Amino acid sequence: MSDLFKRLPGFQQTPAGQERQILRALPKIWLVGSALLCLPALAARWWQAADTTEAWATPLSQLEIYAISLLVLHWTVVFTVAIGAFIVMVMKGPAYVADAYPLQGMDRPDVPLPPDPHGS
Repeated sequence: MSDLFKRLPGFQQTPAGQERQILRALPKIWLVGSALLCLPALAARWWQAADTTEAWATPLSQLEIYAISLLVLHWTVVFTVAIGAFIVMVMKGPAYVADAYPLQGMDRPDVPLPPDPHGS
């Protein structure tokens, strides 16, 4: 397995920064934010259950739709920030040596390349 990934010699790894703090905080942000966004709809539903009139049906439905849409938006934002922080974390990691492949004409760059037989 150690032959599979060869680190680039002389590469200095960048120290971890805010991306690690963000990644550690995201589960709590996701959970607390989700609970806070659901709380008004749940409180209104509980309050409506105590009331016997049907006057609350339409405003309650609207409130629940808003709460669900904000919840989905919150999850999307948290997921997008997590992807960004993960990308930054990976990019700060060690550099690896890529496999070399031969390039035509690189030994003599002044000589033009022969035409491609496939026409591409």
